[in-house]
Amino acid sequence: MKKVFAHENRLVATNIKNILEAHNIDVMLKNEFASSAIGEISPFDSWIELWVKDVNDYERAASIVANSTENTGKDWLCVDCGENNGAAFDFCWNCQSEPS
Repeated sequence: MKKVFAHENRLVATNIKNILEAHNIDVMLKNEFASSAIGEISPFDSWIELWVKDVNDYERAASIVANSTENTGKDWLCVDCGENNGAAFDFCWNCQSEPS
């Protein structure tokens, strides 16, 4: 087994786990319940870790994780209402116009 990802947020780690499993990569979570030990252990030691079970899948898994976690888009300014929109928005959140 080899660690491919770690994050403090359970939802983010679980989402990455689901993405990898959708690519037929067998993974497991570690430290899933370690947050209750914060104070006794370092907060970083309680982060949820995602491990690839077959090390032969590691390179492909690492590539998928990198592509899934990088922010490739750019924020954009709506030409209709002037509202600033994040890269994740396909339409203006304020007026529902499409970016131009």
